Amino acid sequence: MNSLIDKYNIPGPRYTSYPTVPYWDENSFTPELWKQSVIRTFKESNAEEGISIYIHLPFCEALCTFCACHKRITKQHSVEIPYLESVLKEWQLYLKLFNEKPKLKELHLGGGTPTFFSPKNLKTLLEGIFETVEIAEHQEFSFEGHPNNTTKEHLQTLYDLGFRRVSFGVQDYDPKVQKAINRIQSFEKVREVTEWAKEIGYRGISHDLVFGLPHQTWEAMESTIRKTMELKPDRLAFYSYAHVPWVKGVGQRGFDENDLPSGEEKRRLYEDGKKLLEELGYIEVGMDHFSLEHDDLYQSLIQKKLHRNFMGYTSSKTQLMVGLGMSAISDSWYAFAQNIKTVEEYQKMVEEGEIPVVKGHILNDEDLTVRRHILNLMCQLETTFDINNSFPELENAFEMLKEMENDELVEINGHHIQITEKGRAFTRNVAMVFDLRMMRNKPETRIFSMTI
Repeated sequence: MNSLIDKYNIPGPRYTSYPTVPYWDENSFTPELWKQSVIRTFKESNAEEGISIYIHLPFCEALCTFCACHKRITKQHSVEIPYLESVLKEWQLYLKLFNEKPKLKELHLGGGTPTFFSPKNLKTLLEGIFETVEIAEHQEFSFEGHPNNTTKEHLQTLYDLGFRRVSFGVQDYDPKVQKAINRIQSFEKVREVTEWAKEIGYRGISHDLVFGLPHQTWEAMESTIRKTMELKPDRLAFYSYAHVPWVKGVGQRGFDENDLPSGEEKRRLYEDGKKLLEELGYIEVGMDHFSLEHDDLYQSLIQKKLHRNFMGYTSSKTQLMVGLGMSAISDSWYAFAQNIKTVEEYQKMVEEGEIPVVKGHILNDEDLTVRRHILNLMCQLETTFDINNSFPELENAFEMLKEMENDELVEINGHHIQITEKGRAFTRNVAMVFDLRMMRNKPETRIFSMTI
């Protein structure tokens, strides 16, 4: 395995989209084309499958130095109401594009720290959206909760509004690691919020763990996993730490890079962590995610309904995902769009009656074909090519895959590709074989985290 790590540990995307953000063709994108794409997709899919909404709530009281999200650090809670008023105004701009009431199937509150906001203010925001939509049957509403500031009132308020999923950011329980990443939280606090959620009735409790953090050792990682098992969350995200300090505004400079585990050490954290999780009853779903058999994520995998988007893996799919808030990304299937990345500029654009997108990408037919195959690989670990609807580099792609087949990472049967159990750890590498935009325009500088 070590030789494979040396061979395949290269910079690569996580493929929450294709094309990936650095390869968006911004020159051919305009806000007007984005709006036309939204109108098209809404007409095609709202009645049958509904829409998704992602709301970016960017405020945090302290900077976690491992985090690569767009956020604003402040202890001033006076920012809450003006920001949420802007989000509701942005939603009203989208409502003007629709020819009927949206059917809301999926809603996620991400950040930042959504639980930075008071339960009362979150309720005002959500009721402002709910009064404009039809709630779909079997909707999926979820939010990210910081264990240190998620109160029982937060959990009860959101549950009463239809939320059944909550994800708590744990990362690691080792005090040395927590100090390095500036994320100090006790196991007792995580236990408390997890038990509150269970008591209230949440049926989809998730814990986020991260491997590859500074000073992390297998002994500490094993202890974190075993403590997590005491609380038995329904699902786990077991993320590889993405070290991208060169990205503007990330803030990943609170520790020395020499403190990070080597590629070999990091792979051991993943392999041994995965083995332990499976011994404890968790099943790997897609990439980075594990769940118990009863959880919707596993059931969607079995039913081949697993989906991946900018919110990560989901058990439901909609063609249209509207991103609200500073830096939020939207997806109409035929196009992507990202909002402006500062709170002040975001609020200014919304006040002026503009949907605050500043960059995006309109997918062409080739993009749509490649997107479908990469999505298949990321969600189902397999895909089948139609040689009548392929691309010029397909032959070269299969040549690269043959080398992966020799390394027992994939199995090729005609035009069908299946990622093997051994190859799961290299899923991103397999997907990269079909990334035509990156293949045709290789980056001159490093823009992605390492795949391992």
